[in-house]
Amino acid sequence: MAPRDAYAYNTLPSAAIYDEGAPPSEEKKELVINDRAYDVTAFIKRHPGGKIIAYQVGTDATDAYKQFHVRSKKADKVLKSLPSRPLRAGYEPRRAALLADFAEFTRQLEAEGKFEPSPRHVAYRLAEVVAMHVAGAALIWHGYTLAGIAMLGVVQGRCGWLMHEGGHYSLTGNISIDRAIQVAVYGLGCGMSGAWWRNQHNKHHATPQKLKHDVDLDTLPLVAFHERVAARVKSPLMKSWLKMQATLFAPVTTLLVALGWQVYLHPRHMLRTGHYDELSMLAIRYGVVGYLAANYGAAHTLCCYLLYVSLGSMYIFCNFAVSHTHLPIVEADQHATWVEYSANHTTNCAPSWWCDWWMSYLNYQIEHHLFPSMPQFRHPTIAPRVKALFEKHGLHYDVRGYFEAMADTFMNLDKVGNAHEHNH
Repeated sequence: MAPRDAYAYNTLPSAAIYDEGAPPSEEKKELVINDRAYDVTAFIKRHPGGKIIAYQVGTDATDAYKQFHVRSKKADKVLKSLPSRPLRAGYEPRRAALLADFAEFTRQLEAEGKFEPSPRHVAYRLAEVVAMHVAGAALIWHGYTLAGIAMLGVVQGRCGWLMHEGGHYSLTGNISIDRAIQVAVYGLGCGMSGAWWRNQHNKHHATPQKLKHDVDLDTLPLVAFHERVAARVKSPLMKSWLKMQATLFAPVTTLLVALGWQVYLHPRHMLRTGHYDELSMLAIRYGVVGYLAANYGAAHTLCCYLLYVSLGSMYIFCNFAVSHTHLPIVEADQHATWVEYSANHTTNCAPSWWCDWWMSYLNYQIEHHLFPSMPQFRHPTIAPRVKALFEKHGLHYDVRGYFEAMADTFMNLDKVGNAHEHNH
C-alpha cells in the first residue's frame, strides 16, 4: 500500500510546471483554469463564493473550479469576462497521468448521470426529518420525555446532514431551491445559518487539512486537532483545557460550539449580511421554544432544550470529526492537487446499511471530496472505481471501520492535548 506522501507536495506559487510563459503571478493574483491564467485581482472581493477563491491564487485551479461550479451556468460567463492569457500547466509524468485519468473519470460519471438529482430521494430525506420531529413531539406529549428528546436530538443531527447536502447543491440540482431547503432545514432544525455555513465549509473543501486555510483546523480556544495548532496556546488555563479535550469534546465542547453558533455567531452573520429569510426561521424556532416555556415552565424547558441541543451536537460534530481531524496536514505554503487532497487528507468509514444511514453517506468522504456536488446517495456506486483509480496511481484509499475511525479521532485529541508535556 502506497504511503500518503507518495506524491511530494510542491511549494507555492505553483504545484505545476508551466510550459508557456511565466508562472501564475501571486502579486497579480492569477490562477490557472483549463490552460489559461486568469487575473482575479479585482474579482476576489466580489466573488459570489467569498474568499475561497484566494486559496487558489498561484495554482492550477481547474479541478476546484469545475467541482465547485457543476450547477452554476453563470460561472463560465463570469470567467470569460476576466482578463486572461494562455498558460498550460504541466506536471511530472505520474501526476499528469493521475489528473488526466481523473478528468476522464469525471466525464464518464457525468455521461452516466451520476450528478443528476433524484426527486424521490429528496422527498424521502425531507419526509424523514418531518416524521422524526412529529415522532419526537408525540413521545414528549405522551409523557416519554427523555425518549422524545433523544429522537429530536437525532433528527437535529439529521437536519445537519440534509442542510449540508443542500449547501452543496446536490439535492435538487437547482441552486435556488437547494439554498431554500438549506435555509429552512438548518434554521428550523438547528437554529443556524446556511449562508455562514456555505462560506466556511467550502473553504474546507478547497484545501482540507491545510494550515491557515482549512477552517476546520482553526478551532481554538475550544479544541485543537493538531499539535501545530495547539502550540499557539500560551495560557496555562487553556493548556489545562486542551489536556482534557479528549474527555470534554463529546459532552461539553460540541455543546459549547453549538450554543455559540446558535446564540451569537450565526445570528450576527444573518444581521450583518441581511439574510432575513434565515432570521425568520429563527423566529419560528424560538417562538416554539417560547411557547413551551410559557406553558411548561422556563427552567424545565431550558433543561430539555440544552439536552436536545447536546445530543444533536454530539451526533453531528463527532461524525464530522472522524473524516479528517486525525490525518496529516498540508503546510500553508504548499499546494496539493484536488485528487491528492481527497486521497491524503480524508478517510472513509467502512460501508454498511447502518453506517450509510447514520452518516447520510458522508462515510464516503473521499468520494464526497472528489465530487462535492454529486448526490451523496450515489457515492456507494462509484466507490469501487475511485479505489481502482487510486490503486492505479499509487494513492492510498483509506477505509477504516466506524469505531476505529472514532477511536483514532479521540486518541488524536488526547495526543494533541498533551503534546506540550511531551515537548518539554
